Amino acid sequence: MRQGSDGQAVIRFRAAGVSLLLAHLLLVGWLTLRPLDVPWTTASNLHPLAGIRADLSLGPVEAARRIGEGLLLLAPLGVLLPMAGGRLTVSPWASLARTVAAGALISTTIELAQTGVPGQVVDVDSLLLNTTGVALAHLLVVPMCRARLRRRKRERVRVVPHPRDEAGQGATPTIPRVGIAP
Repeated sequence: MRQGSDGQAVIRFRAAGVSLLLAHLLLVGWLTLRPLDVPWTTASNLHPLAGIRADLSLGPVEAARRIGEGLLLLAPLGVLLPMAGGRLTVSPWASLARTVAAGALISTTIELAQTGVPGQVVDVDSLLLNTTGVALAHLLVVPMCRARLRRRKRERVRVVPHPRDEAGQGATPTIPRVGIAP
C-alpha cells in the first residue's frame, strides 16, 4: 500500500510502525547495553549452538526460559520493520529476506556494542536466536495481516461507472483496418 486514495491511512500506519519500532529498539538497547554489577563474567561464546546446548543441560524449564528470551528479544522487529515500510503488495520472500537481514544486522550491532559494556559478553547463540525470533514473528504475523489488509482494501474499493457509460450510447465505433498499397 503506497500513496494513493488511502494516502493518509498509509502515512498513519507507517508513522505508527516507525514510532513502535523506535520504542522497541530503545527498550532493547536499555536491556542489553546497560552495565551489570557482577563479581565475574563468563567468557564470550563464539562457538555456534554451544550456549544452547548448555541451556538444554539445565533442564527443560530453565532451557525454555533462556531460549525463549533469546527468541523473543528482537521478535517484534519481524512485524515492526514491515509495518514501518508500509507496503501491502510485496513479494513474501523478499519481505522475509529484508526483515531477517535487518534483524541479523541489528542483533550483530547489539552483540558488538556489548563488548564495551561492563558485565556483558558476546554470545553468537544470541545472534542466532534473535534472528530466528525475527523470522518466526514475520512468518507467523505479516503474511496473514497483509492478506487481511488487502482484502479490506478491495472491499472498500467499489467500481463506479463513468457517466458516459450510463448514457447507453452503444459500442465505441472502430475504423476498419485498410491494407497497405503495393
